[in-house]
Amino acid sequence: MHVIGGTASTALAERISRELSNAPFGIPFTKRFPDGEMYVRVGGRLEGEDIVIVQSTRTDADLLELILLEDAVREAGARKVVVVVPYFGYARQDRRFFPGEPVSARTFCRHVELDADAVVTVDLHSSETLRQFTKPAFEASGIPAIARLLRERPIDILVSPDKGGVERVRRMAALLEKPWFALDKKRIDSEHVELRMPGELPLPIEGKHLVLVDDVITTGGTIVEAAKVLHKRGAGAVSAACTHGLFLKDAFERIKAVTDEVYSTDTLGNAAEKASVAPDVAEILRAEMPSP
Repeated sequence: MHVIGGTASTALAERISRELSNAPFGIPFTKRFPDGEMYVRVGGRLEGEDIVIVQSTRTDADLLELILLEDAVREAGARKVVVVVPYFGYARQDRRFFPGEPVSARTFCRHVELDADAVVTVDLHSSETLRQFTKPAFEASGIPAIARLLRERPIDILVSPDKGGVERVRRMAALLEKPWFALDKKRIDSEHVELRMPGELPLPIEGKHLVLVDDVITTGGTIVEAAKVLHKRGAGAVSAACTHGLFLKDAFERIKAVTDEVYSTDTLGNAAEKASVAPDVAEILRAEMPSP
């Protein structure tokens, strides 16, 4: 098995290769032609080999590179191709909200799986997206990676910033054997929310270390407001943890200003990257591409 790391996920791809008993690891050559078109080339002898391509698709360019890499390894004679997309861009548009819109998640599922035998992702925005694939598709969870990190920290209570994340925080609480609760959220617009404490708490939070747990942090508005609410109620320390840390604009700095620590996994490179999903992705790959 060979692991190829696209430019958006090189470090994670190398970690996955190490988890796969130090499978051969390669970085493709990429450049731009004078007219702006992308060029990629994979090295090594790939004929008859099982290939894992690791590439998040945060940007349109990331997606284009992934599609070109898939074709390149097929041209090189790969026997089987599994595509790992740690952060799957466009997944939030998983249905048509207004007339005339595309279902972007479905569209990109079709293109990503075109030259792949199977696809592995991490914490999709909606399970509906996984059902859009026509080939075998698997979703790794970022919860174990964050739990492995938090197990080494002196934390007391886990908090979901809204009711939509209840299952996520419940699963992590079970792994860490910690109490949890969810805040009540009312969204005002794309960047502003109103948060309130629930009516009942599992235990007093005064002086405790609380960790806000989310799947994606984009603008940081929800996390910032949640941290302020917890501090007002007397929390001793507040941290934030997520699988995908987008941290658009000044989101990371604003979150750091109201929290003690910010943690994310390595699905996207950022300053909060402290936990790796490599073991969890590798576990799926070993089942999908067993050693002969």
